[in-house]
Amino acid sequence: MRNAALIAVLGLAALSTSACSTLKGAAIGGAGGAGVAAATGGSVEKGAAVGGVGGAVVGTIVD
Repeated sequence: MRNAALIAVLGLAALSTSACSTLKGAAIGGAGGAGVAAATGGSVEKGAAVGGVGGAVVGTIVD
């Protein structure tokens, strides 16, 4: 759970300091993926990685 909290804080910090949609998407996806993995008993690290990559792709496409 500590990893999920750290990832969420880092994601929020990236959102507040960056205007880049790719980084915003990666941060949101990473935090979301970590949260879902923690809630379902999965690997927080893998959830954050998958969510971050997916979020970065969506952020790039949307922008």
